[in-house]
Amino acid sequence: MTNRRDFILNSVISAGAFSAFSLFQQVHAKNFDHFHTSAINGPEDFEKEDDFWTYISQSYTVNPSVINLNNGGVSPAPKIVQDALIRYNALSNEGPSYYMWRIMDQGREPLRTNLARLAGCDPEEIAINRNATEALNTVIFGLPLTSGDEVIGTKQDYPNMIQAWKQRAERDGITYKQISFDFPVEDDETIVTAFENAVTSKTRVIHITHIINWVGQILPVAKICAMAKKYNIRTLVDGAHSFGLLDFTIPSLGCDYFGTSLHKFLSAPIGSGMLWIRKENIDQIWPLLCNENPRSKDIRKFETLGTRSFAIEQAIGEAIHFHNGIGSKRKEERIRFLKNYWASKVINMPGVKIHTSLKDEFSCAICGVSIDGKTPAELEQFLFEKHKIHTVSIVWENIRCVRITPHVYTKISDLDKLVQAIEDFTKINK
Repeated sequence: MTNRRDFILNSVISAGAFSAFSLFQQVHAKNFDHFHTSAINGPEDFEKEDDFWTYISQSYTVNPSVINLNNGGVSPAPKIVQDALIRYNALSNEGPSYYMWRIMDQGREPLRTNLARLAGCDPEEIAINRNATEALNTVIFGLPLTSGDEVIGTKQDYPNMIQAWKQRAERDGITYKQISFDFPVEDDETIVTAFENAVTSKTRVIHITHIINWVGQILPVAKICAMAKKYNIRTLVDGAHSFGLLDFTIPSLGCDYFGTSLHKFLSAPIGSGMLWIRKENIDQIWPLLCNENPRSKDIRKFETLGTRSFAIEQAIGEAIHFHNGIGSKRKEERIRFLKNYWASKVINMPGVKIHTSLKDEFSCAICGVSIDGKTPAELEQFLFEKHKIHTVSIVWENIRCVRITPHVYTKISDLDKLVQAIEDFTKINK
């Protein structure tokens, strides 16, 4: 029994990126090493990497009868992540109060270390939770703001964050101001200046969406944060669509707080997220849920969630291994290549409008498309009913489009089908 316990404990808390106990090591490590190539220097290099990306695609279990191009909502997990989730869930049910609290709970610290390594930060700044909404709401409701204090956001931010700030305004009398953009915007200074023009002597916080979820616009977060620091303004970054997609470290953004979901481009289990708070700010934020020492400087005070899925938490580790096996930069460039591949083929079709920049610095995975004279819902319906291509129609503020989002498992042949489908739709509706 002792040997079994030690083996399980070592399996759970193994911290190495390619540890002997990880499913990644058992299933993928040798193959990834075989496929590993030099840095990608342009789109033509991706054409030469067919075998590698085919292998990546085969590592997922997506239904072949549906072409899933709505990865901006939630991404599927690779099979090894699903297998880990099953394994840890089964272990939990062998004796929940023992295996969850005495065995698997000890795996959180190595997981925190691996997440911090990926984020380029101190592990003592990382809290593990369930999604970006929970992470960002922790800061939104935990900040010591009082009546008259101002917060600046945009009308294109994610709805849950907008509603959270509106609730804070209703409850505490703060002022919540929203600026608006007509995307795509291909000039950083235009965006930074718009935020700066909204600043007053009462502004305390700027809420920044790293990648606008509706159309994929990348905001110049580091530049906005640098501007905010001139006025002693705190910055909260919604990184739901950037973490695990873009190759960056959180501290390099210069923000004070950062929240993300891990079940998007990192492909961790559904219902996993992460909160980052700059170390010197931790004691200033009240936990969203109760804690025995709410003014503590310990990041773990944000993890008193009660009973939650330990299986989901521990399976995050396999998603990190899989991500690292590909490489952050290589992954970012591949997904951007896929987005540009289809968008560049339809952008000059009659009646087609692309709502996203195709320049590298302003977009990566997400891209919006619309057809003159047709609603987004009509295009979305046509794509699915006629071609089994799953997308999502977007109608939000000044945005009307269909959002299309590939992932690393997306096949070029599927994007060719998308291009043909959009062309068919334009011809039918001339």
